[in-house]
Amino acid sequence: MELRVLLGAISLSLSLFLCSTKGIGDVFGEDYVRPEPRGTLSFPWKQKGSSDPQQVHISLAGEKHMRVTWITDDQSSPSIVDYGTSSGVYGYTSQGESTSYSYLLYSSGKIHHVVIGPLEADTVYYYRCGGEGPEFHLKTPPSEFPITFAVVGDLGQTGWTTTTLDHIGQCKYDVHLLPGDLAYADYQQHLWDSFGTLVQPLASARPWMVTEGNHEKERILFLKSGFDAYNARWKMPFKESGSTSNLYYSFEVAGVHIIMLGSYTEYDEYSDQYAWLKADLAKVDRRRTPWLLALFHVPWYNSNWAHQGEGSSMMAAMEPLLYAAGADILLSGHVHAYERSERAYNGRLDPCGAVHITIGDGGNREGLAQRYRNPKPSWSVFREASFGHGELKIVNSTHALWSWHRNDDDEPVKSDQVWISSLRSSGCISERTHELRKILMAP
Repeated sequence: MELRVLLGAISLSLSLFLCSTKGIGDVFGEDYVRPEPRGTLSFPWKQKGSSDPQQVHISLAGEKHMRVTWITDDQSSPSIVDYGTSSGVYGYTSQGESTSYSYLLYSSGKIHHVVIGPLEADTVYYYRCGGEGPEFHLKTPPSEFPITFAVVGDLGQTGWTTTTLDHIGQCKYDVHLLPGDLAYADYQQHLWDSFGTLVQPLASARPWMVTEGNHEKERILFLKSGFDAYNARWKMPFKESGSTSNLYYSFEVAGVHIIMLGSYTEYDEYSDQYAWLKADLAKVDRRRTPWLLALFHVPWYNSNWAHQGEGSSMMAAMEPLLYAAGADILLSGHVHAYERSERAYNGRLDPCGAVHITIGDGGNREGLAQRYRNPKPSWSVFREASFGHGELKIVNSTHALWSWHRNDDDEPVKSDQVWISSLRSSGCISERTHELRKILMAP
């Protein structure tokens, strides 16, 4: 029987009120003096009941539906979720599916995936997994603006990770976006289990929408093709969005169309992902979803010396599609630092291009990428090698407020903030209708 890590190995601090932050400091950006690194977390082991739900997390699963995922040691535990809008009163039950996987000498527990719904928007639901065990609660996103996203990549499992999660837990947000590199398991499968326990307090209450990074690959030549653990544990709504792969998909929430792309699966113009992206963009209705976002792991605009040029081939293939479609904001990770650009396209400033944000600064064990290229490119507005998280509040169809919160010791400090206007409101979309149609109809 697999031992699981203690659910209480970390506690999310509630000592600060919501997103209480200091103002933008007198010293920030590249001149900021960073606190010392923090070590990898050590988790105590504790025997749990074999049917107890562990590593519970939720994700969006099509319109008005949510997927609940958890793991049990008991292979006979049923894949059912009881839920309702009152604590202890479960008027609805959904049944789902289960899977498991083996990786060398490791065998996972039973991984349950159950889709619940239809659910009312902006509503708290109480639920339990497997017909027994503790009660959890979740809040569904709103159906219209405003909506707030918490954003962070490259989380890992260090002391800085817990600080980042603490800060996110203090904020009032609706959906968590993670552009790759979740657990930093790197072939050590028990670290997937400890990561699931680490994030459960947040991930069981708000939907986590993730895409893969390089640390999810875990390929072994001739033995493992890659992404075994990631695909089994973090099932995203790829089928619901017409994709054939869990490595890329899209979803819509409250007037925002969000595309999650795969940096580590084929993306050239002859690939399945490229064909899917064209088809997905062709379905976007900017009257219904005036904002268009995309997330992927490897940044396309990066003035840090770390991972220079790694995103260039994907950028060459896919940036024209997203530019023609009028993508507003592109978010990535991989580089362990923060950087925000002006609107740009094809490596140059462009008022109809996307705002690019690199936010691979969640708290990973590899440390920060502290060396930047100079002179700073004209498109780069703010860059800093510190751990932290981002918040994107889309206020209405025309305006959104982006802020980045540095982890200054154990306090979140709002270090970068900017209002962003949608491209639809600027007239860029109407100018590109013919260009987009031409690209999407090309064989």
